[in-house]
Amino acid sequence: MAGLDYWLADARRGQETRFLKRFAPTHWTVNFPRPMMASVVTTGPDSLRVDAVFYGSGDLAGLIWDAVDGWSHPLLAYETARDFRDCVLRFRWRSGGVRKLDETHGPTLTIEGRDASGVARAWYVRLWNYASGGPEDAEILLDFAGLEGGYLLPDESDPVWAGDIDRMFISLVPPAYDAGATPFAVAQEGWAELTEMRCDGAGSVLVVGDVMLPEHGLGIATGYDDCFNQTPQRVVEAIHALGYRGAINHYVGMSHYFRLERVGDGLYVSLTGGALNAPCAAWHRDFAAQARRLGFDVIWSLSYELFDAHCWNDWKQRAGNGDPALTGWVPPSTLLSPAHGGAMGYLQAVALAFVSIGLAAELPIRFQVGEPWWWVMPADGRICLYDDAARAAFGGSPVAIPDVRGELDAAQCALLDQAGALLAASTAALCAAVKAAVPGAVTHLLAYLPTILDPQAPEAKRANMPLGWAAPAFDVLQLEDYDWVTEGRPARTAQGVALATTRLGYPVAQQHYLSGFVLLGSQAAQWREIVAAAQASVARGTAATFLWALPQVCRDGLTLFRRDGEDAMQAFDDVVFPLGIGREASVSPAFSTQIVESPSGHERRSSDWADARLSFDAGPGVRSEADIATLIAFFRARRGAARGFRFADPYDDRSGAPGSVPGPLDQRLGMGDGVRTSFQLMRHYGVGAEAQGRIITRPVAGTIRVAADGGEMSSGWRHAGLGVIAFDEAPADGVLLTAGFRFDVPVRFAEDRIDINRATFAAGEAPSVPLVEIRE
Repeated sequence: MAGLDYWLADARRGQETRFLKRFAPTHWTVNFPRPMMASVVTTGPDSLRVDAVFYGSGDLAGLIWDAVDGWSHPLLAYETARDFRDCVLRFRWRSGGVRKLDETHGPTLTIEGRDASGVARAWYVRLWNYASGGPEDAEILLDFAGLEGGYLLPDESDPVWAGDIDRMFISLVPPAYDAGATPFAVAQEGWAELTEMRCDGAGSVLVVGDVMLPEHGLGIATGYDDCFNQTPQRVVEAIHALGYRGAINHYVGMSHYFRLERVGDGLYVSLTGGALNAPCAAWHRDFAAQARRLGFDVIWSLSYELFDAHCWNDWKQRAGNGDPALTGWVPPSTLLSPAHGGAMGYLQAVALAFVSIGLAAELPIRFQVGEPWWWVMPADGRICLYDDAARAAFGGSPVAIPDVRGELDAAQCALLDQAGALLAASTAALCAAVKAAVPGAVTHLLAYLPTILDPQAPEAKRANMPLGWAAPAFDVLQLEDYDWVTEGRPARTAQGVALATTRLGYPVAQQHYLSGFVLLGSQAAQWREIVAAAQASVARGTAATFLWALPQVCRDGLTLFRRDGEDAMQAFDDVVFPLGIGREASVSPAFSTQIVESPSGHERRSSDWADARLSFDAGPGVRSEADIATLIAFFRARRGAARGFRFADPYDDRSGAPGSVPGPLDQRLGMGDGVRTSFQLMRHYGVGAEAQGRIITRPVAGTIRVAADGGEMSSGWRHAGLGVIAFDEAPADGVLLTAGFRFDVPVRFAEDRIDINRATFAAGEAPSVPLVEIRE
């Protein structure tokens, strides 16, 4: 794969577009309050279906059309057009299990926007007032130039001004809806279909992005909890248009897939009637079909994480004092105990439900156990091994581990080993259930390295990266480490991947890597580190590399592409140009400066390059026919200008004065901030703010010396490659880092041809052997 680069698109600027009919089925969304669930899928080019499940008399789902496309990638979004007055929408309405068109609180089109004077307000348009047919099967015609809100017309008419609309939604409520809070004894399912959809009029057409980015070699990860509100067709087509290929790593989620049953005042996950609620099952059937249509596989990812409010209390992992394992999400999720048979049996049933959907779509079955672990309380290091089922599995009275961080005694380590064995047995049973249903299924384990390899808790891996996971327990080992990536700690990534590889024994060809994600839009600068980590994964030969996740990619406009030309990652041979020849070379540093001269002779100068680019001529060093033979052999091995190599600049090859031994205080490396662990070697020319900085990417092995606040460091750092010094721990805030080193210049032959004439050479004329510096 060529070098990977990106940009963050905030809008289209000349990219391809097409036309989209307003109210296209693909671009409707749904929304609803917990605990009810709903989904929308396309059922044809002019039709859609909404499925919903209601748990109380106040539940309401909205089928939404937004004037502003807030879900698509900016290059794929439809234009903002708030004026709907020149639109006429027609569709056939059919429904069941929801309030009927002719009833109070029946399907209503709520329009939110501003009136003609700019005052914000909403209108409520009863669809029955514009229907022809029956209360559950009717033709609807909505002319936005003459719509009237109100229940009874004309007595309660409230004319709609549709010239400045933000959004509109059709409400779906259960038959027993009363806008109250009465719980239903059992869940109620409902549905509605809009077919034969047609929008006419001068305002019926929108401009929409029609980009198709070239394949860039990465896959995408996404999750149902993040995109349940959109149609699967929209989601999968966006993935394809943005250049992702291979498998979609799809997290089935922890808060939207389950069925619920009522016990007292609570709702708890249930297998009654099946593992998946009807909206989730409908969405995923279409998702699998859309993925297959566009040539994607699906990795079905299921974790041990579950929405806390609906989790049975005895299923939860717990700390020694009984506190449940709760994540930092709001509202929180919890972690299922690997020791609880009911919890693990539930996960197996859920896994088989999703596997069945994949089989029905004729997809190859790829199943992932996602981030299974014993939860460690982030605030104080308590590990949650003490739920009743776990206590029983560990003999009834397991030793206390007040803080898994730091030094533990033999009994505590033995308990962690027991916990690891139990965790491994539970994941093995989950995968065995999948393989019993589909013998050819490919199993994956996703491990989150910053937690299970926390350097402050060196023994935690006994429980959370058990040896029972070692190859061939799974077919593929998947690794992710987005905290390290977004904090700029590539050294931690390299160490974590190496440790996981050594401990579990999966070769890189059986590994996947998930890079990302960016939690907040205000943190979009983190994509730089994420893309770099993905590129590093590809470079080390990982079988597949994914970005996590699609919603953040779309939100921030992440646009990936392969670099071509000299600025791309080019072939490089880490060998030195023959020293005897290069010692006599001439050198020519060059800048690029734009100079504009006025008629009066004044100049305006603009420097295009931050650093000089060097050119060499190694011809003067060719002194004998043996040198010629050496040069030609080296030239052929580099395939002319195709491959780069190291060149020892005879005039400037070290951090200090010419001829001096490099010292650890020679050059400024950077200033610690308590977070950053990687720093680039630099060679500075001049002093103070006017000093010109040169990036050093090819230091000479064994010559680097590093100091912190003037004290040389003999350990705690390493050269991570390309002149990057990676510290094991982030240097403290305010610590001055310096370094000394010798270095080579990355160069290539400037031409694909060398001309050497025996006669002129014998007469004392040196050949020309031009070399040019490579930017890295």
